[in-house]
Amino acid sequence: MQVVDAAWEQWLSSNIARGCTPVSLIDAMVQAGFDADEARVAVHEAFGQRRSNPPRVASVTIPAARADHHDHDEPSYQHDDTPIARANLIRAHDRDVRVLLRCERPQLVVFADLLSADECGELIERSRHRLQRSTTVNPVTGSEDVIRSRTSEGVWYRRGEDALIERLEARIASLTNWPVENGEGLQVLHYGRSGEYSPHFDYFAPDQPGSAMHTAQGGQRVATLVIYLNDVIDGGATIFPAVGLSVAACAGGAVFFRYLNLRRELDPLTLHGGAPVLAGDKWILTKWLRERAYG
Repeated sequence: MQVVDAAWEQWLSSNIARGCTPVSLIDAMVQAGFDADEARVAVHEAFGQRRSNPPRVASVTIPAARADHHDHDEPSYQHDDTPIARANLIRAHDRDVRVLLRCERPQLVVFADLLSADECGELIERSRHRLQRSTTVNPVTGSEDVIRSRTSEGVWYRRGEDALIERLEARIASLTNWPVENGEGLQVLHYGRSGEYSPHFDYFAPDQPGSAMHTAQGGQRVATLVIYLNDVIDGGATIFPAVGLSVAACAGGAVFFRYLNLRRELDPLTLHGGAPVLAGDKWILTKWLRERAYG
């Protein structure tokens, strides 16, 4: 059973600041293994503390470098046009990719056939011996910390590291309509049985001092693409608790979600996590897109 430790208290405070509702936070905690009553108590206590100690700034809008209007004063997130082509079958560089599902709020697309079975198998095999415990960004210092709520192991691949990585980067760039250079390197992650990643945001929170060192190069993260490298026997779905959506892990499939719009607002509905793996294991390939050239 999960416990509300310092990491979870920080998670609650951060997500409340981003505008998440009590119901969505309780659901996220239950998905992560908390008792429902304990989750309700923790969430309501966190909201009570926030009312008693309101922050000076509570916004998920990033002010533009030059602004001659007041759009950034509006609290709501505007879901503008997606960069993904509006078709049921998309030619992505060297491969046809099927669209299985589209969601407007949050802006999300589920794909099939993004990677072949051989490509999935090769990525898994070449990554096994390079795995290291995954980290997350410390919101205060910006350092990369190991935390209990993220139990995966991973390995990073440099852009253009070899022919396979270069081909996949080109395919992803074509699918997402986003330049290869405006993205972080590909990361392969492995979750063993009971492995999970508690609900979180992929963007760097502008109200947290540790974010500055990460946005200095390449700017804010714009969107995430999670590609599944194997069929998970049970569990391991990518969950979006704020909207009650769950994407099953199926080899070669993927989910894309975008959280930075053209007004440079950040979408709190992209709260997401990796549900616990209940049987077998889980391998994924992750790509984070940035505003500008990265690396």
